[in-house]
Amino acid sequence: MDLRDLRIFTEPQQGASYDTLLAVAQRAEALGFGAFFRSDHYLVMGSGDGLPGPTDAWITLAGLARETSTIRLGTLVSPVTFRSPGLLAISVAQVDQMSGGRVELGLGAGWYEAEHTAYAFDFPPLGRRFDMLEDQLAIIDGLWRTPAGQTFSYEGAAHSVTNSPGLPKPAQSPLPIVMGGGGPRRTPALAARYAAEFNTPFVPLERFTALCDGVRAACAAIGRETPPVFSAALVVCAGADEAEVARRAAAIGRAPAELRANGAAGTVAEVADTIRRWRDAGAERVYLQVLDLEDLEHLDLIAREVAPAV
Repeated sequence: MDLRDLRIFTEPQQGASYDTLLAVAQRAEALGFGAFFRSDHYLVMGSGDGLPGPTDAWITLAGLARETSTIRLGTLVSPVTFRSPGLLAISVAQVDQMSGGRVELGLGAGWYEAEHTAYAFDFPPLGRRFDMLEDQLAIIDGLWRTPAGQTFSYEGAAHSVTNSPGLPKPAQSPLPIVMGGGGPRRTPALAARYAAEFNTPFVPLERFTALCDGVRAACAAIGRETPPVFSAALVVCAGADEAEVARRAAAIGRAPAELRANGAAGTVAEVADTIRRWRDAGAERVYLQVLDLEDLEHLDLIAREVAPAV
């Protein structure tokens, strides 16, 4: 697995300014990581005050698009409950233009009810959110694929558009859509139809392989010959020695043993071995969730020592 197949994934709702995210993105780019992704959330999770407060995912990525030059940028993932399909299609296409064609759209049904009530977003039942996801994918895909000068219409259970010019267009055609989730029926069917990449965040290895098999079966059912790229997200906590592992684990409020069991954690050799096991199980990309965004030396260690060992 090449360093470009390792992607840095951040959770800014836990407390990060734009300047902090910019520093992480620019260091990741300079080191040669394949992408900088961020979550799309507005409320801190678990303990902590979340200061200085949330940053909007697509406003952040628009800024990063102009302050980076090679690294790919995206969300893991944007909930359908935050933005209408037309607004999201316009925003993502514009950010893709601003980046010169380096953007990927992660899209999901949403799950964190507390942030919806905290910031006045509607949070319908799961079935309705999947209706929204199905319609958003159909509309965004349709808007971007409609040739300039023509219009696009679509009538769905949750969203409809009539005679849309489908503008603006992203720089990429097609712009990659990343999907994930653990639903047994609608998730793999939608991924087979729309996704360039299928991601499984923070699940056991056996669950990852089962979910990927479900997507492969859904692809076969519709005659899609090449399945999406399969990827996984893992919390990373690497150290040059055990003391450094313990220090980095303490900085994010986690225990080294728990991180080893549930993420990519430990010494360089241990982290590299974990990534290799996921690669051998079919993960073509790995998103490394970096929780201490002030520790840029962590990125240096991963790029310098972990990646070559993978």
